[in-house]
Amino acid sequence: MYKIIGVDGTDYGPVTAAELRQWISEGRANAQTQVQVEGNLEWRTLGSLSEFAADIGAASMRARPALPLVVVSSGVSATTNGMAVAGFILSLLGLPGVCCCYCCCLTVPCSILGLIFSCVALSQLNQNPLQGGRGLAIAGLVLSILGLLSLVGWFLIGATSAAVNPNTFR
Repeated sequence: MYKIIGVDGTDYGPVTAAELRQWISEGRANAQTQVQVEGNLEWRTLGSLSEFAADIGAASMRARPALPLVVVSSGVSATTNGMAVAGFILSLLGLPGVCCCYCCCLTVPCSILGLIFSCVALSQLNQNPLQGGRGLAIAGLVLSILGLLSLVGWFLIGATSAAVNPNTFR
């Protein structure tokens, strides 16, 4: 009688020599399989036991059928998400002073579009983690929010100045 340690680390047995030979022929045990002979405390490799040498040799000589090559494709290449790139660029253009001084003609639309494109990109990247651009999308989101907040700040400064000194804006 024999005990073996399977590839999962579990002890199996006790099994007879005939069962062990069947496991060798099925490929469930090989020369490197750890085995303990009944009455012996020492674990050895199955290949070191002479009574199974012929079975192991025959199993290794048998031609195993070749496994078919399976090509798995997700249909998406590992490229950078275009929405993330667009969101980042628009968010840069949405920063006050980048496009045209501090005017709102392009700053607000670019910030809003940068925010939208970055949010859409993050949604797409969550659905398809194989694509790159998560950092660009997050940076675009942050810069768009900063751009809009800075415009609100400039607006509040201008409104406060106009309230304090109404003659300045005539």
